[in-house]
Amino acid sequence: MTAPITAASMALDGGVLSAGDTAPEAAFVPSRGFWGHVGHRLVRDPVAMGAGALILLVVLIAILAPWITPMDPYKGSMLRRLKHVGDATYWLGSDELGRDMISRLMLGARLSLFIGVTPVLIAFVIGSAIGILAGYVGGWLNTILMRTIDVFFAFPSVLLAIALSGALGAGIFNSIVSLTCVFVPQIARVAESVTTGIRKRDYIDAAKLSGASPLTIMRVQVLGNVVGPIFVYATSLISVSMILASGLSFLGLGVRPPEPEWGLMLNTLRTAIYANPVVAALPGVCIFIVSIAFNLFSDGLRAAMEIRQ
Repeated sequence: MTAPITAASMALDGGVLSAGDTAPEAAFVPSRGFWGHVGHRLVRDPVAMGAGALILLVVLIAILAPWITPMDPYKGSMLRRLKHVGDATYWLGSDELGRDMISRLMLGARLSLFIGVTPVLIAFVIGSAIGILAGYVGGWLNTILMRTIDVFFAFPSVLLAIALSGALGAGIFNSIVSLTCVFVPQIARVAESVTTGIRKRDYIDAAKLSGASPLTIMRVQVLGNVVGPIFVYATSLISVSMILASGLSFLGLGVRPPEPEWGLMLNTLRTAIYANPVVAALPGVCIFIVSIAFNLFSDGLRAAMEIRQ
């Protein structure tokens, strides 16, 4: 029960309580928590939301492409090759073999996104595990792992991807393996740096004193506090991964014909750049727009996570 309020009680919510009234119970306002605040700040960023909407649209098109393409993306006609944009039948023109460009661009989004996102996801898991282990344990293990990681930083990402793909051979699987090897050292370095920064925090010492095993501490206390910055950094690598994957396909080290993929389409259309430059540039425009969208969304997510207490 609540105690009666006297006539001398103060006004509450704009109304004066008279004698005999009872005080209302305090309203419970649930706390959003850290990720709730991040989401709240993110939805208020119009640029990040616009980029996220564009990414979602491209993903939906990629998933539904086999059912929504206006024409068969593999069927060509030498009599209808290199049609210009705005043609009554081919809305975005046709390629060098007379295949519908809009159908191939829609279906090509599947491979471009798959080869661009998959290596980053795999590298996120492997690199985070290596970096957290090295940062938490420290000592000689940190030295061995980080010096090994530093070897990969001696090579530019583009050259390393080309060298690995050239050694493994062309193909989707080999491209994913090559790009994963490129991104694991970068993510591992970030994970190690963030983990080293929180290794001496009070809650880590408290977990040790409570008898928790090192594996439990890394899985619960450490991972929960470092996964955010690592994830934000990983999202910024997706645009780089898409560009590198397209570059490998352009050089003949990635997807093989006749599969539609934006980088491979740039390669096959390069001979038509003087005859129909607009159609030849369309795959590059798609790569540019999607890469910029991932960069803008990553920047918005990073800004949303910088919550000042």
